[in-house]
Amino acid sequence: MRSTVAAVLGTQVSLLQSGMGGVAGTELACAVSRAGAAGCVGGYKLVGDALSAVLERLVAGTDRPVGVNLIPEVVGPEELDRQVAQVLAETPRHVYVSLFGMPEDAVFERVAAAGRQTVVQVGTVEDGVHAAERGAVVVAQGIEAGGHLLGTSRRDDLVCALRDRLPDACLVAAGGIGGPVEAERAVAAGADGILLGTAFVVAHESRAHGRFKSAVTAAEAGDTVITDVYEIGWPGRRHRVLATAVTADPAQPRKFIGRTVVEGKPYLVPRFSAAVPTEATSGRIDEMALYCGQSCTAVSAEASAADVVAAYASVLRSPQTTQTQRRTEIRVGQ
Repeated sequence: MRSTVAAVLGTQVSLLQSGMGGVAGTELACAVSRAGAAGCVGGYKLVGDALSAVLERLVAGTDRPVGVNLIPEVVGPEELDRQVAQVLAETPRHVYVSLFGMPEDAVFERVAAAGRQTVVQVGTVEDGVHAAERGAVVVAQGIEAGGHLLGTSRRDDLVCALRDRLPDACLVAAGGIGGPVEAERAVAAGADGILLGTAFVVAHESRAHGRFKSAVTAAEAGDTVITDVYEIGWPGRRHRVLATAVTADPAQPRKFIGRTVVEGKPYLVPRFSAAVPTEATSGRIDEMALYCGQSCTAVSAEASAADVVAAYASVLRSPQTTQTQRRTEIRVGQ
């Protein structure tokens, strides 16, 4: 028997927020969760005291389902193990583990043994089947998505292929979803919920740099490109970004073009860095990695996280929540 994302994660709406490193801080994750969907903070390379500080703010910000996103291929098995151990030790049960890409099987086992839910974003049928067999909610990412691409399939093609192989799994569609109509299309293809990234980049609570937000709201799908030039910090992975002077001319020198701060620690930003420009970043913002999905055509203005969730609630609200609301409306009407 298939279950919606809302039923599996305990949310009111079957909508997940992408745990975008740098952009998705605790403010955004908690706001999304308080609005009834599944928020997610970007853990990226954080570990030790820096990760503990984020987890403390996350737990203080919401008692509803919320995730911590970790990236196996960026940190490696040993560091991922440390991150997972911290999340499980320092957060309560309503915090789930979100993974961008496949980890080793031991990670699934460890999270399940702790009574937590795992959410895994994949780009291939093989990885999706492997993750589902280990009890994970599977996010099927199509090439329409902004950011780091895990495969070469379009969203609905991947969802359909996974549904054929996994009739009972909980599947989430990601990539190119810019409104309720597109969400309904993904559900019709076999998804049990959706994941949004680009729409939350421009949310009020997002930590994206103001010029990054403005570029996204002004963009059309044709302004995005798939490139591998932003490889410093994340080699070997293609990304969908807004076209920039850097994507147009990858032969430019790899010199420092800005500065940023992550959990109180300053860093220099080189040209071709995979780091996203945040509100703590200065320098040549327009040359940095401006991750953006094809859904940007429908994302024309900044909005609160709650408003983004509300826009999709009518097509993604859990049946149980809808029935409760109807009973309440009947009582009020009486």
